[in-house]
Amino acid sequence: MECFGKLCGIDEAGRGPLAGDLVMAGCVLHKHVEGLDDSKKLTPKKRELLYGQIVQNASYHIVKFSAKEIDEDGISLCLKRGLEEIIKNLASAEYLFDGNSNFGVSGLATMIKADGKVAEVSAASILAKVTHDRDIMELAKKYPEYGFEKHKGYGTALHVQMIKKHGYCEVHRKSYKVKALEKGLFD
Repeated sequence: MECFGKLCGIDEAGRGPLAGDLVMAGCVLHKHVEGLDDSKKLTPKKRELLYGQIVQNASYHIVKFSAKEIDEDGISLCLKRGLEEIIKNLASAEYLFDGNSNFGVSGLATMIKADGKVAEVSAASILAKVTHDRDIMELAKKYPEYGFEKHKGYGTALHVQMIKKHGYCEVHRKSYKVKALEKGLFD
């Protein structure tokens, strides 16, 4: 990894949760950052530490899509728009997105598990995950009845129970189907 700035790594966080934003990040490293890995393999403390180092040693662009945008346009279109925005805002020779689909965006390579194999994608993974989790912690303060700080918006038993009890709030993705909620609970 001697030649920096030729690859823009791209990853997302928050594709699957029932609440909160989809966060996408693109990252072009200018210097080596020690300890990069798939954000899911790192502790929250380590992610926060690396986030600061990445910001100091890279060019990056972060894109967010709200639950409302996801509900109106669909997750795939949001992902496509995010990829296009990152490519438009970060000049690089190559672009690599973690996963197996480029969502119809030309000039974009993909690699499954790139977030654990390629430093730039690992850095993007960390930027996206830390941003997503920080935002969820703010939502936890605004909507304490849902316990967002415990499940980060994912469809855990606790989260489904809180939706049953309180209904959806403005940050929930109402287009996401949850079997436990489809049994006439809101009819």
